[in-house]
Amino acid sequence: MKAIMLMFDSLNRRLLPNYGNDWTHTPNFRRLGERTATFDRCFVGSMPCMPARRELHTGRYNFLHRCWGPVEPYDDSMPEMLKNAGVYTHLVTDHAHYWEDGGATFHERYSSFEFVRGQEGDAYLGQIKDPYMPPSVEMPGSMGGRNLSKYTREDWVNRAQIHEEEDFPIAKTFNKGLAFMERNADQDNWFLQIETFDPHEPFHSPQKYKDYYKEMDNYHGLHFDWPPYTQVTQTPEEVQHCRYEYAALLSMCDEYLGRFLDKMDELDLWKDTLLIVNTDHGFLLGEHGWWAKCVSPFYNEVAHIPMFIWDPRSKVQGERRNSLVQNIDMAPTLLSYFGLEPTVDMMGHDLAKTVASDTPVRDACLFGIHGGHVNVTDGRYVYMKGWVEGGEQYNYNYTLVPMHIRTRFSVEELRQAKLVDGFSFTKGCPVLKVPGTGTGSKPKNRETLLFDLQDDPEELRPIRDEAIEKRMTSLMVDLMKANDAPEEQYDRLGLR
Repeated sequence: MKAIMLMFDSLNRRLLPNYGNDWTHTPNFRRLGERTATFDRCFVGSMPCMPARRELHTGRYNFLHRCWGPVEPYDDSMPEMLKNAGVYTHLVTDHAHYWEDGGATFHERYSSFEFVRGQEGDAYLGQIKDPYMPPSVEMPGSMGGRNLSKYTREDWVNRAQIHEEEDFPIAKTFNKGLAFMERNADQDNWFLQIETFDPHEPFHSPQKYKDYYKEMDNYHGLHFDWPPYTQVTQTPEEVQHCRYEYAALLSMCDEYLGRFLDKMDELDLWKDTLLIVNTDHGFLLGEHGWWAKCVSPFYNEVAHIPMFIWDPRSKVQGERRNSLVQNIDMAPTLLSYFGLEPTVDMMGHDLAKTVASDTPVRDACLFGIHGGHVNVTDGRYVYMKGWVEGGEQYNYNYTLVPMHIRTRFSVEELRQAKLVDGFSFTKGCPVLKVPGTGTGSKPKNRETLLFDLQDDPEELRPIRDEAIEKRMTSLMVDLMKANDAPEEQYDRLGLR
């Protein structure tokens, strides 16, 4: 038996034809839907990038206990469990966060790994001279909001190394993944994770993909392909142009998805290979007056994500699934596929029966970011619970690997740390309790919101309904208890 997880970062379901989009050039995503079960109610869990990936490994929520950080010593890691059971596991990725402080313990969980350098602000080349940057990027107050930051500078150093399409990190990543498939097609018992950073910002792609949208995009303004994590201040023309830049990069992702599907056909891997195509979260492209994913309430553009699964046992293809699923289900699904039992600490579910016959696995799911809203959905309603006035005092990280995204916890933070009893999932280990969230982009809006997705799928009209709010609060509290949430979370949210 074989399994492949093909993961894109920041994949917005509303720009995919599988979910009703009719203007992006994405024929291979349509082709993917014809070969798989398409999930209509898949939601994020912990935001953003590495918290989501910790969930892929552990099958449980991250965001109630800590911010961005590595796999913890007490975590059950799905790739490592497979490796220890004799399943060869391989990671191919250009996702630079794996090699930063806050992702440093992920890649060694696999039997082997390959890393492609050069995405976003990945500092790898060692160039002292400043690169060329368009005037709009260099100007103070530039639209990107990252004027001469270290990561903007490195991004333009990296772009200067790209001369042909095959120089793009996504092309190199897929080529390495396809090479693994070719080398091992006649072997058994392996799991391959091909993970590309695209279509994550910056939305940099070859001209041929931009040309799909040249009749729509009449923009003649300043360079703008990297939106800030803030409210929209740009003109409608600039916003629309940035959407087309995202669409162009999405079309590039579609091209390499097509090459992957061709390889599946060529090697006849459909007969014995489980395929999961997923993402960590979506992306706001100006909707609700916001850019990106971390600083506003998690509207559906971010929280409601695409998911596709082919299971060679049930052979379901071209069908849709309405059951509520999340990325915490990936670890139990993959472990069970290879005949292993998920651990007692995993909160996700094996989706084999859901793929086969849309068998439900949950009534509701939680999602959120550490220090921000705690959200719950039953598939129809989404309840976004904001924190009380002064709730910041109730934010703590619980960890034995005190790392933020790109830095260690500071000495000042650690001076305030206490060693406390752990949780149900820490296997008897005490943990450090450290004040603060450590989130680079702090949520700004703490308003509690309730939406009816049936009547208002765009989440434009929050509703007031005490009975529904009471029921959704009950679902939230039950899931927080099941996740052994820290006691102060209930105080932070005013749930006492």
